[in-house]
Amino acid sequence: MLAISGLFLILVLAFAVIRPRGLPEAVAAVPAGIVVVVIGALSGHEALAEIRRLLPVVLFLAAILVVGDLCEAAGVFRWAGELIGRGSGGSGKRLLLLVFVAASIVTAVLSLDATVVLLTPVVLATARTLRVPAKPHMYASAHLANSASLLLPVSNLTNLLALRASGISFLRFALLMVVPWLVVIGIEYGVLRWRFGAELTLRGRRVTSTSTRLPLVPAIVVGAMLIGFVVASSVGIEAAWVAGAAALVLAVRALVRKEVSLRSLGVSLNIPFVAFVLGLGIVVMAVVQGGLGSFLGHLAPTGTGWVSLLLWALLAAVLANLVNNLPAVLLVLPLAAAVGPLAVLAVLIGVNVGPNLTYVGSLATLLWRRIASDHDHEVSIGEFTVLGLLTTPACLVAGVTALWVVGTVVLGGT
Repeated sequence: MLAISGLFLILVLAFAVIRPRGLPEAVAAVPAGIVVVVIGALSGHEALAEIRRLLPVVLFLAAILVVGDLCEAAGVFRWAGELIGRGSGGSGKRLLLLVFVAASIVTAVLSLDATVVLLTPVVLATARTLRVPAKPHMYASAHLANSASLLLPVSNLTNLLALRASGISFLRFALLMVVPWLVVIGIEYGVLRWRFGAELTLRGRRVTSTSTRLPLVPAIVVGAMLIGFVVASSVGIEAAWVAGAAALVLAVRALVRKEVSLRSLGVSLNIPFVAFVLGLGIVVMAVVQGGLGSFLGHLAPTGTGWVSLLLWALLAAVLANLVNNLPAVLLVLPLAAAVGPLAVLAVLIGVNVGPNLTYVGSLATLLWRRIASDHDHEVSIGEFTVLGLLTTPACLVAGVTALWVVGTVVLGGT
């Protein structure tokens, strides 16, 4: 059964990468999930248990996607683009720094999907307005969509899965990951600043005024949502309820102001992607039950010392670049959870930072590539890979080291 389930997993991932005729990923994932149950690779009871485990996570994903889209409709990202454009003063170096700040905040608060789908086009438009090369800032958006998603449980779908597996609180998660987050972002910035030094020295035109004000209501709602995540975690309430409440408030406001339609709200929910995650989870579970879980168990370290944490991260990073980060985290988390929270967070560093090495490491990177192409910016696989080689290994080692120091030395374990 392992061979059959593995074949279905490969087919689902290949379909997600290629997306023939633009069809949603669920077209392959949902039938594959049904088939592995029908052929007995996974029992119906086990499949339903996996859906129940993933459902709160994917419902949160749907809600946070709506929040991001409604912030965009209200002009939040347009305001951010004008702000960083004016703040750059026509300097490519200063623009890169501001793009790093914006992308890090957007990724941490509204998830990596918001950075890829909503912020990247704004960054490209800003570079065009300033008449500076867009390439450094375009790559910054791609890398930070992955690596800057380490900070909060809500920054990435993988983080929510890790939070549930680790058993720690929202606030504890953030305290453990804030230093690795800063270290990784610092390395990314240093490498991109050096790598694209020639492009960044070119001066562009100055923008001295802006036409968009920060929409206060969306900003207040997002701030309240973040506070709500902390409170909800402390009392055992799922993050999906908090994100759903924020989405509802913003949706009512946007409908009243005629900024969106009911149809566009439905599109924002991205139900096909939710179905894809559930279908993929069932297929991955079938692969684990078929024997891959036992094989990985022999490879996985058993401790939480510095070397063990680095091995956890490397294992997760390798899997992410072989089968994508979402299947990778589903495969490794049960093993890491049996060891402890620090092992789970080391896996998270692997599956969030590791995908910057290859196109197929995360769905966000694949989506970023399509968005760049839609805006007339073709991405070179050679340049992408070289940049990944320059940043990813250093970020993995430094991020894990920071986690080990914070987790074992500063906070004395979890």
